[in-house]
Amino acid sequence: MMANISNTPSGYNSPLNWYKVILLIILLIVLFTIIPPKHHENFPISSQSEDFSVENSTSNQDQGNRVAAVNPDHDSISMRLESKKCDMLRGKWVPYPEGPLYTNQTTGCYIEKTQNCMRFGRPDTEFMKWRWKPDGCDLPVFDAARFLELVRGKSMAFVGDSVARNQLQSLKCLLSTVAHPINESSTKVWTLRRFVFTHYNFTLELFGSTHLVRAEGIEPHSAAPIDLYLDEADQAWANKIANFDYVIISAGHWFSRPKMRYHESHKVVGCSMCNAKNMTDLTRFYGYKKAFETTFRTLIDLPKFNGTVILRTISPTHFEPEYWEGRGYCVRRKPFSKQQVQYDWFLQMYKKIQMEEFLAAKREGEERGLKFRLLDITEVMLLRPDGHPNHYGHPPESKNKFSDCLHWCLPGPIDVWNEFLLQMLKNENGGSREGL
Repeated sequence: MMANISNTPSGYNSPLNWYKVILLIILLIVLFTIIPPKHHENFPISSQSEDFSVENSTSNQDQGNRVAAVNPDHDSISMRLESKKCDMLRGKWVPYPEGPLYTNQTTGCYIEKTQNCMRFGRPDTEFMKWRWKPDGCDLPVFDAARFLELVRGKSMAFVGDSVARNQLQSLKCLLSTVAHPINESSTKVWTLRRFVFTHYNFTLELFGSTHLVRAEGIEPHSAAPIDLYLDEADQAWANKIANFDYVIISAGHWFSRPKMRYHESHKVVGCSMCNAKNMTDLTRFYGYKKAFETTFRTLIDLPKFNGTVILRTISPTHFEPEYWEGRGYCVRRKPFSKQQVQYDWFLQMYKKIQMEEFLAAKREGEERGLKFRLLDITEVMLLRPDGHPNHYGHPPESKNKFSDCLHWCLPGPIDVWNEFLLQMLKNENGGSREGL
């Protein structure tokens, strides 16, 4: 019920008080004219929150073009050059004629055939000849020897789906330019891979997990429902991770599949895109949120785990059906400009959820002495529609004509993820103060 101002006490209707109010309004107008309010730009969801900070490295004129980064000393992928702090996530892709550091012929660099784009006749090579150029500084070329020295005597696990495998293979190929890993995998299935760089006593391992939590009914080309047990971590990784020094967590587009049933506390609580009677559609985002919540909770609660948890943000896709014409769904030959990028609401919702769960886990985990770091690649990779296999992930004569606009060609733009990872390791070991 609205208040009746005419009956309000304290003399609001007296002529003298109205005269004072008018004078006050005039005074405020004069003050706002002399001191204009600050303006804030609205940026897409990125790695910023209440405990993120910015260190200026440019003139006052450029400050409006900068985005806040995660805590510069630890969380952000940043670098110190002389006295300036550089946010490496703000920049553009520039031509790099020298090309990649490895090829599909590099010894020790096994590339999954579905990402081995040159093997199956991709006609262009320009997608391999671009480098990420941050605003205000240069991202150092990947130094495999330096990386291996920083991880000497340590272990690193990638936990996630086939895009996590994509990044692991990129890293293994980059490191193979200076040292050849030994394959100690106990099985040939892609979900469990283990490589050891013996000279450096460094172990690199993959624990494949489509949803991070327990999942049943996983069939890539099936329309059957998938059962997700959202409060149970996938034991494919959860009971093997305690002794790792670095754990890189990621998950993504499997949650966009239809017909997912959600289980919690030993009962079905809802679904996503299931069209089932008497069942609540909780949406894909509910399952995504719960999966990361359970994953971070599992790591925090592991009594013997003292490693660093790294969240790799969601990788974008670039399916463009309007460009099919028999050539595939991702046919572009060069990066996007920022003006060409179309807003992807689903992608940004996924990333928003990742950030919320990451920050909640970080606050709690640090109380236990754990480190939580962020490997933010989403906006950088939105600019690379040219980097996917398209239909060059299988032989031309293959009956399978699907276009892969989700994974990334190797070598290709995904290699920058590991350049960011190296910079993160440098920061952890004081490298950001060495002038690089």
